[in-house]
Amino acid sequence: MSGCDCEFEIKNKQQKTVLKQLLIINAVMFFLEISLGVIAQSTALIADSLDMLADASVYGIGLYAVGRSASVKRLAARLSGVLQITLGIAVVVDVTRRYFYGSEPDHWLMMVVGMVALIANLMCLKLLSKHRDGEVHMRASWIFSKNDVIANIGIILSGIIVFFSGQALPDLVIGLIISLVVIRGGFAILNQVKQETC
Repeated sequence: MSGCDCEFEIKNKQQKTVLKQLLIINAVMFFLEISLGVIAQSTALIADSLDMLADASVYGIGLYAVGRSASVKRLAARLSGVLQITLGIAVVVDVTRRYFYGSEPDHWLMMVVGMVALIANLMCLKLLSKHRDGEVHMRASWIFSKNDVIANIGIILSGIIVFFSGQALPDLVIGLIISLVVIRGGFAILNQVKQETC
């Protein structure tokens, strides 16, 4: 076996290990956030939980792509981008529904769960730091986690604002912003795939 083949095997093994860890973190956080988001009546937490689901799906797709051809990796990244955009649009619909029908978000749950999610996403960023300039499916994963950190900070801040104002609007605004960040991230991934194809 050539040295080049060994290098590819090591890189593929490292990517698989990282993607498995990311998949577990995001799957656990999805179930935690969706459950507590519904209890807290928080659009921001529900939006972030759907983002965690999208990320878990992306890591699963990325795991499938490791060691496969460049075209399969591009397809995996493309599917990831489309999934992000679809879930982002679903959250926009939920924000609109809650705006018209009302909600009473629990600010304490928002802050605590937002903090836990922030820690989880910082762990994901650390795991991905060595791969952020790698192949397209790994760069896509870096984009997701970076956006998630921003979203988590937003959830914590909106929980603080809900606490002081007694209004649900900050939760809706942050939920909408998270959904737009998710949609933007999806288009950024599709753009990277397009550049790889050219």
